[in-house]
Amino acid sequence: MCMKELIERLIKERTLSGKEWHTLLQRLPDLPKEEEETLFAAALRERERVYGRDVYIRGLIEFSSYCRCNCYYCGLRSGNGKAQRYRLTKEEILACCKEGYALGFRTFVLQSGEDRFFTAPRLADIVEAIRSNYPDCAVTLSVGERKREDYALWKKAGADRYLLRHETACPGHYGQLHPAAQTLQTRQRCLWDLKELGYQVGSGFMVGSPYQTADTLLEDMFFLQQLSPHMVGIGPFIPHHDTPFARFPAGNVSMTLRLLAILRLMLPGVLLPATTALATLDPMGREKAMRAGANVVMPNLSPQSVRKKYDLYDHKVSSGSEAAEAVEELRTRMAATGFTVVVGRGDSRVPV
Repeated sequence: MCMKELIERLIKERTLSGKEWHTLLQRLPDLPKEEEETLFAAALRERERVYGRDVYIRGLIEFSSYCRCNCYYCGLRSGNGKAQRYRLTKEEILACCKEGYALGFRTFVLQSGEDRFFTAPRLADIVEAIRSNYPDCAVTLSVGERKREDYALWKKAGADRYLLRHETACPGHYGQLHPAAQTLQTRQRCLWDLKELGYQVGSGFMVGSPYQTADTLLEDMFFLQQLSPHMVGIGPFIPHHDTPFARFPAGNVSMTLRLLAILRLMLPGVLLPATTALATLDPMGREKAMRAGANVVMPNLSPQSVRKKYDLYDHKVSSGSEAAEAVEELRTRMAATGFTVVVGRGDSRVPV
């Protein structure tokens, strides 16, 4: 079956057989321009059918760069003694929310490394304060793997969403990206716990990570179909100079855009962010992602004094339209591409 037929089948049926998926993913890096345009056009039509031309914005608050994990690809890994560590106080986090609300943000994303200083009760207290001050806003957490009872406590406190990228659904590949103490089984258990507790759940993976193949991407597609998340975050792998993967090449922007389009066709109601990593490799990455089916952007709402310290990968952008205070620039850029940044929670159309 040719690529055009595979794309048309995916558009029509939302899925493919294992053999068809493998063929599609294997050929995706060399997709001819005409077929790429067909793929992007189909993804954009599906995005417009479900979400129109709206772009949802989230205010990203990176509140701690401490992390107990030692992922081989991450600049915040515990083994990186050169990483600059910081923690925001509750008051600093609430100040970020105050600024973000005035700028039009109605979702706050609290992201950190796996920092056990923020115990479940301590983080629940922060969530409760945000919900009390901003009842019309959604609260998203992204703090890694925790016990089910921690997730339950935060849900009770008012958290709406949780982001936890699985990174790769292939056990062997997961083992190549993480130390033995970190397992895919634990990561997936957390994701299923979150779904069962009623969160809007986000997962996702890096594109072009070391040792990634068409076979590992096939596992990602099968897992995402099974999980049926509310958001899927994918972005190109970008190496960090103080990690074991420093010398590996970065992922590919074109491949990321093609996979975004495939995800939009496979999971029409999902929220798809145009990630910071994409904008880091391509100044027009966000606009290109919108045309490939994305509908979310997450400008940085963290205090400017700490933004450079949340150093996941080299050259991570946090200024210009990546900064929350430049939301008007973002509105202008999106409008120039035919999209509208809206004020609202921007909930997923995937049922909880």
